[in-house]
Formats: sequence, C-alpha cells, structure tokens
Amino acid sequence: MSESHRVRRADGPVIADVAVPPSKSIANRALICAALADGESEITGVAPGDDTAAMLDCLDRLGIPVAVSKRDGNLVGAVMGSAGNLSAGPITLPTRLAGTTSRFITALAAIGPGPYLVDGDPPLRSRPMEPLHNSLMALGATLVPGDLPGHLPVTVSGPLRGADAVVMPGNVSSQYVSALMLVAPYIRRGLRLGLSTPLVSRPYVEITRAVMTVFGAGNVEFSDRRVHVGEGGYFGAAYRVEPDASSASYPLAAAAMAGGAVCVRGLGANALQGDARFVDVLVEMGCTATVSADDTVIMRRRDTPLRGIEIDMSDISDLVPTMAVIATQAVTPTRITGVGFIRKKESDRLGDLADELAKTGADITVEADGLLITPTDLLHGAALDTHHDHRLGMAFGILGLVVDDIVVNDPGVVSKSWPAFWDALDVIPARRQ
Repeated sequence: MSESHRVRRADGPVIADVAVPPSKSIANRALICAALADGESEITGVAPGDDTAAMLDCLDRLGIPVAVSKRDGNLVGAVMGSAGNLSAGPITLPTRLAGTTSRFITALAAIGPGPYLVDGDPPLRSRPMEPLHNSLMALGATLVPGDLPGHLPVTVSGPLRGADAVVMPGNVSSQYVSALMLVAPYIRRGLRLGLSTPLVSRPYVEITRAVMTVFGAGNVEFSDRRVHVGEGGYFGAAYRVEPDASSASYPLAAAAMAGGAVCVRGLGANALQGDARFVDVLVEMGCTATVSADDTVIMRRRDTPLRGIEIDMSDISDLVPTMAVIATQAVTPTRITGVGFIRKKESDRLGDLADELAKTGADITVEADGLLITPTDLLHGAALDTHHDHRLGMAFGILGLVVDDIVVNDPGVVSKSWPAFWDALDVIPARRQ
C-alpha cells in the first residue's frame, strides 16, 4: 500500500451495511485452546490480519499446523491438537508486531520442553512483558532474557510444574492473566493466581473463560483479585468466532459523526466482547441503536447534536481512539478516564493520540489517567502519523469522513486487524445533499 492515504470526506449522512472481520482476540484464544486440545477442532472465522498470521506461524513451528480454507465467505481453520505435547526446540517463534500473540505464545511455549526463542519486531520489543515472565518462572518455567529483561526476545523452556500461588499486578494488562489462564489446564494442580492490583479490561478475561469452557475447561473462576483454573486439559471442539466489536466501533462511529445509519452484520445482543457495549455509549451521546440477535444498527439524525460525556473506559480501552475522534464532533466536552495503562500499547495511546489530533486543531488534553476533549468550531486537514498503531490509523480514517483533507500516513498499519479497512471506508455510501 502507498505511504499515505487521503480519506474521502462524506458528502452527507452515511448509509452503510458493513461486514467487519472476525474478532482476532477470540480467534487467537480459540487457536491456543485448539492447539493444546486432545483431538481435532474446527474454528470458523479465523481472523485475517497480521496478529492471527503470526499466531498461525508460531503454532506451525511448534508442530501444530492449522489448515485454513475458505467456506461460505469465512476462513475456517482445521486444527489437530497436540494434547499438550509441543515439538522440542530449538525453535524460533516470531510474533512480529502482535502483542497478544507474543504473550499467549510465550505462555504456550512454557508448556513444551524448549528451548523456544520468542521474539518480535523492534516496536514490540519495547512493550513490557515482565509480569508474565516472572509468573511463568514462578510456575517452574525457565526464561532467559535478551538484552532487556522483561521484554522480548526471551528464550523459554518448560515444563510448568505449578505453584501454590502466583501473584501479578492486574492493572497493567489483562493479556498476562489470559495467557496464564489459557495454559493453566496443562499445569500440574492448575493455576492459583492472585492479583496485587484490581483487574483492568475484565471483559477480555471473561472472553478467555468463555472460550476455554467451549474446549472443555471445567473449573475457571476469577474475580478482581483472584483467578483459579483447575488442571484437566482441553478436547477438540467446533468454534465460531463472532465479528470483532473493536473493529465495529469504526463504522458505527461513522454514523454517529456524519449522521445517517450503519448496520454491522453478525454482531448482536449475545456478543461475548465487552467492546460491544460501545453501542450504549453512542446512545448516551445522542444516537439511536437497534440491536437484534444478529445485527447492530446505529443511527443519528443530523439535526440531533452529539453530546459529550464523562466515561471510565478501563474495560473498553481499545476504543479510546474511536471515542476521542467522536468527541471532537460533540457540542460539549468529553472526559475519558481509567485508561492510564494504554500508554504502553502499540503506541502511547494517550500522548500520541492527543498530539496527532492537535494537528487538526482539536483541543485535547492528556490527563493522569485519560483525556479531556473540548470541541472546537472548526477542524482542518492534516497529515496524521499512526505510530505503528492500527487503532490510531482507523480512528483517523473515521475522522476524515467529517474533516476535509485528512491524510493518514503508514495506512498499511491496519493490516494488524482489518486489512481491508480502507476499502471498506472508501465505499461507505454518502447521500449527496
């Protein structure tokens, strides 16, 4: 793809029916369970994108190839599980730029004999992994760091022997908790994990438990300060991955910002993902929602103003960039709280986001644990950098529907989760005035 993408401004209210990719968060959890399971699994809705590609590559190197085919418009993965028996090393496991994949694969590697070298591209090496690494060592694994302890690269050797209790912080990343939970059925005596601080992004841990249950994990309990998973293993299962609620936030935001109506197919009232509750946030801001068993529709009349709100987004933190760009179009200020921990995501999702939006004339202030967005009368075009972050790139794309001359640099970053995002955005039909 080119080095920049100029977004086409919507000519009026948007009217769109959008299919978003399957959830990479759910797909990667299901792939780990299927890889460890005793028996064959079929996963319908293997997510496209770099994160899932990195997961498939690592599983293949560990002796668990996933045969992916296309059926009825879905990518379907056939997995013959290892029953917890991974290929012996030395094996290199390249996780590219995929934070979730790197954490899940590091925990998975600790099940096998090793040695396994888990490494990522340079931006991923800067992201913290220490709580996970320390917990795996407390459970009996051997981890040898590279130049910077607590980061990638790291060489991992198992097996995990278990421990009476392991403690890690809960307010840094729920991915550490989910990584340990996913492999816990293969730890002798299971996992007893204490959290020294309250759990953030709890809905993602709920997803982990729900996926594990489908694959036969029978004893999975957690609270804000405690996680318990019993020993027992997984069995093969058929699993259908629902559409990605985080990705759905972008087309739904288009209706909120430009007016009109957008329908996201396949994401309905029974969605597992906490990010699906973003619909309620948009309603609070002045939109109208219709959520059926199978679809979600967001509508806003152009003569109905968007209202700013105060919102704790600690449980839906991936949507902060989406929320920030919507807030620029509200008639009153918006304050986002509870998300100080997202400074260490793919980008500094507070500082980098604020700096880029400021280029358009937005009035946005970084606070201790969030952002304050005060609407201004006129935003203008600018070239916005994505900072290696797909969520910034897609949020800036949605901003370009209502602000002339928005150019997004390094637009290919969206391949992490939604490779066809720019095509989907470009064909959202606009009703000409």
